[in-house]
Amino acid sequence: MLFRLLDFLLIAIVILYIIKIVARFVLPMLFQSVINKAQQQQNQQQNYRTQAKPDPKVKVDYIPEGQKNKLPDSEGEFIDYEEIK
Repeated sequence: MLFRLLDFLLIAIVILYIIKIVARFVLPMLFQSVINKAQQQQNQQQNYRTQAKPDPKVKVDYIPEGQKNKLPDSEGEFIDYEEIK
C-alpha cells in the first residue's frame, strides 16, 4: 500500500515538473502572439484615424447667371408677421 502511494507521488511530481518545463517555453510564445495581435490592431486604428478625410465644406464652382436671385414658384411669398403676446 505504501509502495503504491510513493509510486503515485513520484509520478505526479515528475508530470508536474515536465509541465513546468514545457510551460516555460510555450507560454512566452503564446503571450508574444497575443501582444503582436494587439499591436497590429492598434496600428490599424491609428492608420484609420490618420487617413485623409474629405473636407466637410461644400464648394460650389459654378452658379448660372440667370438663377442667382430668382426664387422658384414653389417657394411662395414671404409674409412678415408680428408675435401676439
